Amino acid sequence: MPPFDPVPGTILLAVFALIAVRQVGTLRLAIWQIMLGGALAALLSGSIGPRRALASIDLDVMVFLFGMFVVGEAMVESRYLHHLGDRLFRNARSASALIAYVLFLMAFFSAILMNDTVAIIGAPLMLSFAAKYNIRPKLLLLTLCFAITLGSAASPIGNPQNLLIALHGHIANPFVTFFKYLAVPTAVNLVIAFLVLRLSFRREFHAVRLLHPPEDVRDRPLAGLCRLSLAVILVMVALKVGSVFLGLDPGLKLTHIALAAAAPLLVLSPGRFSILRNVDWRTLVFFASMFVLMASVWDSGLIQRLAAGWSGAGSHGSILALSVLLSQLLSNVPFVALYLPVLDAAGGTAADLMALAAGSTIAGNLLILGAASNIIVIQNSEKKGGEGISFLDFARVGVPLTIANAAVYWAWFELIHRIPA
Repeated sequence: MPPFDPVPGTILLAVFALIAVRQVGTLRLAIWQIMLGGALAALLSGSIGPRRALASIDLDVMVFLFGMFVVGEAMVESRYLHHLGDRLFRNARSASALIAYVLFLMAFFSAILMNDTVAIIGAPLMLSFAAKYNIRPKLLLLTLCFAITLGSAASPIGNPQNLLIALHGHIANPFVTFFKYLAVPTAVNLVIAFLVLRLSFRREFHAVRLLHPPEDVRDRPLAGLCRLSLAVILVMVALKVGSVFLGLDPGLKLTHIALAAAAPLLVLSPGRFSILRNVDWRTLVFFASMFVLMASVWDSGLIQRLAAGWSGAGSHGSILALSVLLSQLLSNVPFVALYLPVLDAAGGTAADLMALAAGSTIAGNLLILGAASNIIVIQNSEKKGGEGISFLDFARVGVPLTIANAAVYWAWFELIHRIPA
């Protein structure tokens, strides 16, 4: 265990506190600015060196986000996103129905396209719905966050940490295993999310009938390229899923999918520079800064001390609780990467691995920093001039929802454990 350095942990607590209040005096701070300040503080304090800081930035994540941001921005500029949204949600005739549609449809897309992809595309769509149907953006944005977090739990390609578990957890048939353990409780948790949101935003579930005026595309050539990019994503995701089923490894990474999807827009569109200019660079700065700060926290020995004595697989409830809590400090992907060898050494079962997948995923429903997709949604909303979501706004709904989510997964694991094979 490395010697303990208290400085990175102190910086992390300061970052959490600033994200909670988002203000210093009269200065209003964005989340990306706070995280950048935290990374710079870690560098200036000597808690992490420049070389280690650069090495800590996950280029695969950065390139994936960049490619998907390009696709998302092009869909917004052409208004092809709004056209698609109209076709998908036009049968929702009330605010209650719209929230249910968003929860279940976005959860489904998150399971097959990965949650960060849906976060990038979904945020501007929620802002459009808020303006069109007179519903607070905060409700729709929180609905999107919870939908893509929960939906991603039941699929080995729903989020990066599940992909790590599927590839390195020695699971013979990951799609069947994830479905068996996580599909039913995830569906139950989506219903619970609907009830919690309805309870928290009673006034927004108004009885006014929703009208759906047609949404036409603004730039047809650009919309055509967007359709091509979406087709590329779907085809390459299908190839990746098929290769996993067949036990093949073609070396197809998520970064390849994102770059291939962005290529038609960057090569063929005359508006490529406008798209690049409007890419959400601030969120990319946030992620680069987060990687640096979290690396300094890991190097400080804080996480190792928090997990000290956790040498065995433990009960499913314990794995769920540990995954939810430590994912807030270390972020869920690094936590899973570090905890997988612990479970493997302890002879962890498929159920243990699924508890790890469920806990590290629903960690995103607890607090804003629990999932990268939350940051993408909130930053994207603020960039477009939408209503922000504060740390306390998120926690007020997310904390009780996460407790209920964890209880449902735990009960399902216990039920499966008691059913004879």
